[in-house]
Amino acid sequence: MPCEDLLALIVPPTCAVCRAPGLRAADVLCAACRRALPWLPAGRCERCALPRPCRRCPAAGAAFAAAWSAVAYEGVARDAVVALKFDRARALADLMAAQIAAGAPPALLCGGTLVAVPAHPIRRRVRGFDPAELLARALAVRTGLPLERLLARGARSGRQLGASRDVRRAPDRLTFTARGRAPAMAVLVDDVHTTGTTLGACATALRGAGAQHVVALTWARTIPR
Repeated sequence: MPCEDLLALIVPPTCAVCRAPGLRAADVLCAACRRALPWLPAGRCERCALPRPCRRCPAAGAAFAAAWSAVAYEGVARDAVVALKFDRARALADLMAAQIAAGAPPALLCGGTLVAVPAHPIRRRVRGFDPAELLARALAVRTGLPLERLLARGARSGRQLGASRDVRRAPDRLTFTARGRAPAMAVLVDDVHTTGTTLGACATALRGAGAQHVVALTWARTIPR
């Protein structure tokens, strides 16, 4: 019997979101939470990943050429991101990567190099890991695409989580630099696409380092109400 199955008999795994018991060793979400995931519809803007019509596209003029997300950042999806970031439910990163790999348009992945959006240095030290990097690593395994740690985040960059839209978009709030020559085709990877400010700043840094085409893949997308 595999070790993980034996451990599951001794300590039955629970759902990372609702804590329901009785999961199989390989599962991280229960059936109810999987069914409750708020999948985004097929008809959405290729630039900003919002359902059409997106009125004034928030990604118009952004340094990334396209964006895609699997689910809306609400309900179970929001709880899953919180569990990954703050409850250290790292197995969720592989589930998220599997759903991105299965649903993302092939054109966004073809020939690209994965680049994770780096977390704030303080947050990374406190958590002991970088959620976006975990997601990018899992996506690299799923897709076979190369992964490079090309971006560095300034220590004075403001924390985006919980900040208002105006604060997120404030000039010079975020600083990212490229550590070397960027690939011609770069695929930014992050857990959540909120206003696009962070993705845009990362794409700008990559474009400045030689990237000719930058796209953004995230698991969840905030839907303005």
